[in-house]
Amino acid sequence: MVQNNEEALALFGQFDEHLKLLEKAFPVKILPRGTELTISGDAENVDKVQGVLRQLLEVIQQGNTISLQDVRYTIQMAKGEEKLQLGELFHDVIIVTNRGKEIKPKTKGQKAYVDAMRRDDIVFGIGPAGTGKTYLAMAMAVQALKAKEVNRIILTRPAVEAGEKLGFLPGDLQEKVDPYLRPLYDALYDILGIDTFRKYVERGIIEVAPLAYMRGRTLDDSFILLDEAQNTTPEQMKMFLTRLGFGSKAVVTGDITQIDLPRDQFSGLEEVQVILKDIPGISFVYLTQKDVVRHALVQRVIKAYEEYEKRREKAGIKPEIYPDKRTFSQD
Repeated sequence: MVQNNEEALALFGQFDEHLKLLEKAFPVKILPRGTELTISGDAENVDKVQGVLRQLLEVIQQGNTISLQDVRYTIQMAKGEEKLQLGELFHDVIIVTNRGKEIKPKTKGQKAYVDAMRRDDIVFGIGPAGTGKTYLAMAMAVQALKAKEVNRIILTRPAVEAGEKLGFLPGDLQEKVDPYLRPLYDALYDILGIDTFRKYVERGIIEVAPLAYMRGRTLDDSFILLDEAQNTTPEQMKMFLTRLGFGSKAVVTGDITQIDLPRDQFSGLEEVQVILKDIPGISFVYLTQKDVVRHALVQRVIKAYEEYEKRREKAGIKPEIYPDKRTFSQD
C-alpha cells in the first residue's frame, strides 16, 4: 500500500511513465488518483499488474530508487511467470564505486552469473552485448581484491584486429595494445576511479595485457578475466585456462554471435563448451536478450537478429561447424 505522495511518485514514475509501460504491456487501464490506483481489465491481467506494482513498491519502501529498466524487467518476469523477486536483486550489492554507485545484478541471468563467480573458480559468461558480462566480472574482481581474496587482477583480450602481431604498430607496448583494451580500462575507471586505477597499475596490482602475453606464465592468487573470448583460437583458450595457479579465479566472457576470426578458424569459446561442460568447479552461464541492461532498443535488435537467424536456418541456410573451419552452406 502506498503510504505517501513521495512513494506514489516513485511508483507511478515521472508523468506516470511506469504506469504507461504497464498499460502497454498488459491490456488494462490504470487510473491514478493521489496515492491510489484503479486498475480495470480482465482478472488475470489485473492480477499480474498488481503483482508488478507490489514488487516495485516493496523495493521503493526499502529505500531504493527504481528505473524504467527495473519496471520493464519486472513486467518481463511477470509475463514469463518467473518467481525471482525484484528485491532479491536490489539486496545483492557486489561493490560500491568510488562515486557511491552500487553495482548489483539487475536480472535473473545476471544474478546466476554473479552467484557462479562466487561459487566456482572458472566461470564462462556467454551472451550478447549489453548483458553486463564484463562489467560484473570487473566488479567481482575488484571486490575480491578489496576483500584480500586475491592479490592482483589480470585482464586480457585477444587483439584479433592486429592478429596478435603487435610489433608493426608504432609506440611502446602500452600504446600498441591500448586500442584493444580500452573497454577494460573504461570499466575500471568507472568502478575504481582513474587515480586509484593508475596507482594499482603502477604497483602491478592490476595488469592489462593482450592474450599473447599470457603464454608461459603461472598466475597465483589472481582474479583473471579473459574478455571477448569468442575471438580466441582453441590453442589460445587452452593456453589461457592452464595459466590458472593456486588461489586464483578465472572468468571468461564472450558472445559467440560476434566472432571476428577468419572464416577457416574455429573459435576456442565454441569448442570449450563441449570439452569442459561436465567438469566440477567450472560453470557456464548463458545470458540472453532478457538480460540486456542497455537502451531498450538493444533488446529488440538482438531479438530481431535471433529471429533472422532462425528464418535462415528454416530456409536451409545454416552454419556448419568443423574443428578446423567455420562456413555457411545451403542444403
